[in-house]
Order: sequence, then C-alpha cells, then structure tokens
Amino acid sequence: MAKKRAAKIKIKYVRSVLGRPGTQRKVIEGLGFRKLNQVVECPDSPETWGMVRKVSHLVQVLEGEES
Repeated sequence: MAKKRAAKIKIKYVRSVLGRPGTQRKVIEGLGFRKLNQVVECPDSPETWGMVRKVSHLVQVLEGEES
C-alpha cells in the first residue's frame, strides 16, 4: 500500500489587520502569519477552513481549494 500523504493547503496573507477587530488579528496569528504577503502551509482540516472563512477578506487560498 502507498503511504497516505497528509493534505495541506497553502494560504497567502494579502490584506493587513490594521483597523480590524482583535479576534481577526488572533485568527491571522493562529494561522501562522507574521508578515504581509507571506505564504503558509496548514493542514487541510475543518478547523483550518473555519479560520480561513473568518478572515477570507484578508487571505487568499492558493492550493487545496475546498470543493
């Protein structure tokens, strides 16, 4: 049997959190972002997709888009 690879999604941080509520700032930090235009890989899980939905106006999903 082939080894199953853990699914990952790539997310890019495209808009600043300046002037946004503290909860959105914490979600951006929780996704692992530190700088604008940074790309991070996160596990493809319902928890990650929920975080992405909360800040969908600040980030862009590059790979692993949900169907």
